[in-house]
Order: sequence, then C-alpha cells, then structure tokens
Amino acid sequence: MAALVLRAAPRLLRERRGPGSLGAAGPGRASQCFIRRTFFGCPLTKEGSDLVQKTKDVCLRFCRPQSSTAAAGKSGEDALLKWGLLLVPLTTFGLGTWQVQRRKWKLDLIAQLASRTRADPIPLTLDPMELKELEYRPVRVRGRFDHSKELYLLPRSLLDPQREARQAGRISSHPENGANVITPFYCTELGVTILVNRGFVPKNKLKPETRLKGQIEDEINLTGVVRLTEKRKPFVPENNIEQNRWHYRDLEAMAKVTGAEPIFIDADFKSTVPGGPIGGQTRVSLRNEHMQYIVTWYGLCAATSFLWYKKFIQKVPL
Repeated sequence: MAALVLRAAPRLLRERRGPGSLGAAGPGRASQCFIRRTFFGCPLTKEGSDLVQKTKDVCLRFCRPQSSTAAAGKSGEDALLKWGLLLVPLTTFGLGTWQVQRRKWKLDLIAQLASRTRADPIPLTLDPMELKELEYRPVRVRGRFDHSKELYLLPRSLLDPQREARQAGRISSHPENGANVITPFYCTELGVTILVNRGFVPKNKLKPETRLKGQIEDEINLTGVVRLTEKRKPFVPENNIEQNRWHYRDLEAMAKVTGAEPIFIDADFKSTVPGGPIGGQTRVSLRNEHMQYIVTWYGLCAATSFLWYKKFIQKVPL
C-alpha cells in the first residue's frame, strides 16, 4: 500500500499545483523533496504536507497492529510455558503420593504373609490349583526321606531372627554362609514324593557323610510351609544341574532330576535334629523399594517447585 502511495505522489502534486508550478526546482527536485518528507515521516515544506501526513498515517496503521500482535503472541507463549512447567511438580507430587499408598499396601501384604506362616497346619493337597493358593501356608505330611538324591540350594545364609535382631543396629554383619539341603520325601499317606527343604547347613557340612547323625531314616511326621517355583532374578546365575548347584527354585527341573512331584515345602524349625540341617528357613520377602521411589518423586517435586517459583513468581533469571 505504501509503495502505491509513493508512486502516485508526484502525479497528485502536479494536479494540485498545476503545470509548470514546480519552477526552477524541476520535477526531479520535487520528487526528492517528497521522498525526504515521506522517509522522515513529516513535511519539510508546505508543498505536499497533507499527502505526506496521509502517507505517515497509512504507515502507522500498518506498523501498529504488527507490534501489538507480536507482543500478544509473546505473552501467550510465556503463559503457556508458565502453566506447562507447573505440571512437572504437580505430576511428581502425585507420583510420590501414589508410592506412599503402594508402600502401605506392600507392608500390609508382607505382614499378612508372615502371619500366614504361623497358622495351624492343614493336610497337604495334591491339587495344583489349590497349591497355588497355599503359598506360605503350613501343611503336614507323613513319610520318609531319600537322602541319596539331595539337592543343594546355594549360597544361602542362616536365617536366625534372634541373631538378626541383635545385629540390626550394626553397620556390617558377617552371617554364616552355606546351603539349604533339598531332599525328596516320600509321603506314605499320599503315595507321592515331594521336595522338602530340610534347612541350612554350613559349607563344611555340605557333604552328607559329614552329618550322618542328622540323616533321618525312620518314617516321621513333618510340618512345612508350601513354596512355589520362582523365576531367575537378574544377576542370579543359572542352575548348574550337572554339579548339583541350584541358585533358585526351579521346581520342574528339580522334580525331573529327583523323580518327585513339583511340590515344595520348607520344613519348620521343629524338624531340626542334632547334626542335621537347621529348619525354619522360610524367608517372607517381597520386593519393597517404594521408599526409594517416594524420596525420588518428592525430591523432584520440591526442586522443580522451587525453580518454578523463582522463575515465574520472583522473576529471577535462571
């Protein structure tokens, strides 16, 4: 629009002043004068002052909306950034609160499982579906051990609640390392062979001939806690069947090696005999890392809230 006005300006001046009115100055000088007026935005002489003022007004009408639009756009972007970044502390606060609830649920579940191990024992069932619902539940069986097919679950440390309570306040402790002895047990009343974790033995008592006194040959009544198979956890070595070194409970593989059913129980502490494995090695353990998550999420919430306050409330450059 401004270019059209500039091109039409000489013709409009000639029409207004008449032919030859430019005088000695000539058309070239008039055009230069007009251009200077238009460029500086105000008339230098009376000639053409109205037209120059109109040209200035046109330019201002074009320029003013553009600057206002840019300012409005920048303000909108700042508001979007401000409220968008506020979602970060709000989200981390919500995640931290969710982890608080998850930790409470996990602690309640661990307490329920621990109390389940102290329930009165019931007869062992052979129904696989019922067994899945009986983990950590005490059961009773009657039969005899087959010590010729022992398996060794290692490395393991002795589970001693009294010792662990005494060492709870210490920075470091030195639990005794060894293995858990898994022995096939023929149930005379059920007519099947199951797997029984008799308990812990130290490294120097791993071989059966070093603990002959504890190798029970008679038919006995046994109480134990039902355990299910487990998957290999990260960083846990694979089971070495050839060397009889088991690192996790793979009931299908254990049953195949010993010829037993994939049914596994941890013998209770009362099953312990002098010179034999120490029973009662059931560890009620569930993964519970929710406190770490709580600290992480609430820490991020506090840090991002502080930065947001400094940036958008106190207007401190970051």
